[in-house]
Amino acid sequence: MTTEKFSIEITVPASAIDERNHVNNLSYLEWCLQAAETHWRIKASEEIREQYVWYVLKHEIEYKSSAFEGEVLEVVTWVTSAEGVRSERRYEIFRKADGKKLVRARTQWCLLNGKTLKPTKIPEEIRNLF
Repeated sequence: MTTEKFSIEITVPASAIDERNHVNNLSYLEWCLQAAETHWRIKASEEIREQYVWYVLKHEIEYKSSAFEGEVLEVVTWVTSAEGVRSERRYEIFRKADGKKLVRARTQWCLLNGKTLKPTKIPEEIRNLF
């Protein structure tokens, strides 16, 4: 599956800094989820977003380097597969100043019916969005 990449920028806030004076690992995951949710809201119509919801099944994240308060980061995401009820989305986070890759991650998502919250097969109209 070849898909377009989508990105958001994050300026590292003081609230993301841990006791070691760099970004807390959980913040990277939150930014990945923020990018995925923003991408979904931009691509899917309100009608589709009311009819379907995504739930996380699994996260994998690889930390490659640290980020610090005030740095501008780019969070890039794209969908790599959408089969049955599951979809995989990948992420990379880069420091804008030097282009250094800080994080590589992926998430397994499950599509649910928005009313019943039961897994539902990913329809072609959603597969075509990405």
